[in-house]
Amino acid sequence: MKINYRLFAKGMLMGAADIVPGVSGGTIAFITGIYEHLIFSLRAILPSLFQLLRDRDFVRFWQQINGAFLLTLFSGILLSVALFARLISYLLVEHPIPLWSSFFGLILASVYIVAKQVTGWNLRLVLLLGMGVFVAWSITVTTPVHLEETYLNVFVSGMLAICAMILPGISGSFILVILGSYAFILSALKDVDIAVLLIFASGCLVGLLSISNILAWAFSHFRRDVLALLMGFMIGALNKVWPWKEVLSYRENSHGQLVPLTEMAISPAHYESVTGMSSQQISAFICMVLAVSGVLFLNQLSSRTRPS
Repeated sequence: MKINYRLFAKGMLMGAADIVPGVSGGTIAFITGIYEHLIFSLRAILPSLFQLLRDRDFVRFWQQINGAFLLTLFSGILLSVALFARLISYLLVEHPIPLWSSFFGLILASVYIVAKQVTGWNLRLVLLLGMGVFVAWSITVTTPVHLEETYLNVFVSGMLAICAMILPGISGSFILVILGSYAFILSALKDVDIAVLLIFASGCLVGLLSISNILAWAFSHFRRDVLALLMGFMIGALNKVWPWKEVLSYRENSHGQLVPLTEMAISPAHYESVTGMSSQQISAFICMVLAVSGVLFLNQLSSRTRPS
């Protein structure tokens, strides 16, 4: 099989985004021009296809599920998570303002890209946009709960997290934080708890196939409406990636360290008065501009090879 290195690189970008609570790999898929291709490829994975496996018709099964596309993309995502998890975690702690500024610029440019694809604005589209903004913003300010560590809750957490990951503007990892499952799942990964990981993966699989079918149907029948709603999700998510925040409460991570749990967006001047540290406005602006420029360039490059 010939490797599509450009698609593999897009998968790596998605993986890097998914590491950060507040940034969605779905946003990266959208700006790189593979979002709808991904949705419709996942939609093709139907229970009836597994009859082909029982008949040992592996070639047809592979073609039906668009296996080359999915394998290349998800290989890039998994490799990126393995390679960049430590780097992103370091930047979140040591250089949060430049990092969050970059992601703020990324999502801001993504909003512009989606807006260009929505034509003929009317009241319905504006209401859907507002609904998306409200839902995403509400998620960013929701006080985290703590679910009991039962197998059912692990399964549900997997379903909700993967659904959020595939939607531009909503972060799957942040959903786990809200559900209070983030530390538990990280601990299961660290301890290689096979039972918990299999149940979580099963929830992810069910959620992924379910949301992809819903989105594929929606894109086929109400494309402008879906784009307006997704655009609202992105705008609402800007609250989460705003570079200057005041920490309201903390949680203990898998290493026993206190990390921010709930935060409130504040102005750069207020940030300096609250923390006594520099707001780094110049570096933040530069990172934001570079991110916007990079996204617009990447989208322009991707538009030349975007599947119909």
